[in-house]
Amino acid sequence: MADVKTEAEKIGEAIKHARQRAGRSQTDVATALGYHQSKLSRLENGRGTEDTRVLRAVAAELGIPLHILGLSDPAPSAAPTDDPETEDMRRRTFLAASIASLTAPPTPATAAHDDLVRALLPGPRAGSASSWNGEMQPLRDRLTTARRLFCTCDYAELEAMLPGLIADLREATGDHRNAEETAGLLATAYRTSTSLLLKQGDQGNAWLAVGRAMAEAERSGDPVVLASSVRLHAHVLTREKHTAQAVTLVRHTAGQLAGSYDRHPPRYLAAVGLLLLRGATAASRGGDRAATREFLDEAREVARYVALDQPDAWANFSPTNVAIHAVSASVSFGDAGIALNAAAPLMRRHIPAPERRAALWVEAARAYNQQGRLAEGYQALRIAETCAAQDVRRPAVRDLVADMAARDRRRTLPELHHFSRRLGVPA
Repeated sequence: MADVKTEAEKIGEAIKHARQRAGRSQTDVATALGYHQSKLSRLENGRGTEDTRVLRAVAAELGIPLHILGLSDPAPSAAPTDDPETEDMRRRTFLAASIASLTAPPTPATAAHDDLVRALLPGPRAGSASSWNGEMQPLRDRLTTARRLFCTCDYAELEAMLPGLIADLREATGDHRNAEETAGLLATAYRTSTSLLLKQGDQGNAWLAVGRAMAEAERSGDPVVLASSVRLHAHVLTREKHTAQAVTLVRHTAGQLAGSYDRHPPRYLAAVGLLLLRGATAASRGGDRAATREFLDEAREVARYVALDQPDAWANFSPTNVAIHAVSASVSFGDAGIALNAAAPLMRRHIPAPERRAALWVEAARAYNQQGRLAEGYQALRIAETCAAQDVRRPAVRDLVADMAARDRRRTLPELHHFSRRLGVPA
């Protein structure tokens, strides 16, 4: 994306200008740092700037203020456990988010959408007025309902429900008797909002929602809540094509939670497994076959201990979901034949979560489109629509339909063009 390239180029230009002001050659600086000249040349051309350790070394050698390179200054009061690389990644992510929120196409405004966005804003007046009566169990039940609405792709009802739920959960955070649990519940509500906003193509406000989710996850102290929030953070990064940062984030978090899978409960394993699948998606979108294979293999290992396949908060991780992500990865790499061969047995399998069923058929449609088999791609999309009608109307699928319709220049598939018009895809 242009915004990613622009940020990298700015960093490269800052390095180049600092070197020239110092009257030093690329070879001289690279030698002082223990690198080859080509590495510094790549940095000045805006390539390789995601490696924060290298950037810190260059900044120290050339006297460049850290914030110029999108790095965080070391805080004297930071706890010993603070990870400079993690802080750097957060700062770089924030910078990217700022640009993304400005350049993202506007999402069609509705009253429900505006209410949701207001609920995400900080401050005592954000969101709907709270109706919380002091009882925790109703909040837990409502959150379970919200998660189920997402898994069944009832996005309209979910969008109407979330503002009030968030307002009540925020009110409940004032009750210190359940502070950690309430933070975990609120993190889940913010994550659900993030997922919904991504489905709607509203990346700008998704950044806002996932930031709130990460903050509440840290307050909860629950590794499952944190892993799930990191997964959504990686999802937003991947959507904005920051795939390298997403892979690093998933790998770092999963590395802390991996191992001894036979000793953990299903809820923990499902969170780790879904995190690994998000890593596979990010790696495949970034063209990294080795990392994709690594994440999928580890996810299959976790799935050996998880036999859950139900549309609720934690149970949509299973061997079936791993297989669907493997199909998606093959499509991302352009391996349409491999993707369709892998999808064939899944098409005959019962998949209880409508969102996952629809995802399988949409990926099949992408693969058919890559092969130019537009009629079969259209049929796959119609099946996806029967699984989850609202999911097929999200921007990513509408873009696929637009591409398929454009490729049918002779209009040999009138039903495809009728379908396109019904989804509101521009001609």
